[in-house]
Amino acid sequence: MDKSNLLSSSPVRYFDSTKATLNPGEIGLITAKKGLGKTSILVQFGIDTLLKDKAIVHVSFDQKSSNVISWYSSVLSEICKKHKVDVDELNSELVRNRTILNFNQETFTLPKVVNTLKALKESGIELNTVIVDDLDLSKVDCEDLNCFCEFISSAKINAWFSYNCESETLEDTLPAEKLEKFAAVAHLMQEPKCVSLTILKKGEGKVPLNSKTLLMTN
Repeated sequence: MDKSNLLSSSPVRYFDSTKATLNPGEIGLITAKKGLGKTSILVQFGIDTLLKDKAIVHVSFDQKSSNVISWYSSVLSEICKKHKVDVDELNSELVRNRTILNFNQETFTLPKVVNTLKALKESGIELNTVIVDDLDLSKVDCEDLNCFCEFISSAKINAWFSYNCESETLEDTLPAEKLEKFAAVAHLMQEPKCVSLTILKKGEGKVPLNSKTLLMTN
């Protein structure tokens, strides 16, 4: 299937316009209060990577794998509507490059995630993007975060995290020693007419979300 039209009109193109796109080896962070749409943003990043025929690993520390799969199905369905693409056919193609993992933070640390990612690479999976959803970064040791960052850098891939945080200022998001590890930071906030994604670090500007689909728009 030719995915070029879907890729060129991907919701992530609106995010690209803010200049906050990650380079290989960098990690980014999406913050918001719980339930505002962080997972939707991460899934849009994930689908954008899959449309490039590249592999992703989505690690969830809060939702069951079945719930994450539902997010991918819902977002992909909305993207396909504009182009009248058979979502089932496209989904069956994209899932070949998608791995979804579900862990409990009380028993599974970031170094263990790194070991899992290394095992996937050794099995022949060429990773491009890693998504770490709903990890409570306030409970993550700096040493563990460093371990993850070093792997992402050495593997020359990128990673996006989400984190429950209501602060609209960069300085109040995380302690400086953790915040410096993130090349890009963006915050979701409720505005009078929509939810918007405001860039706090790397790039500038904001991207509104469609109130019904939660897809990034203009």
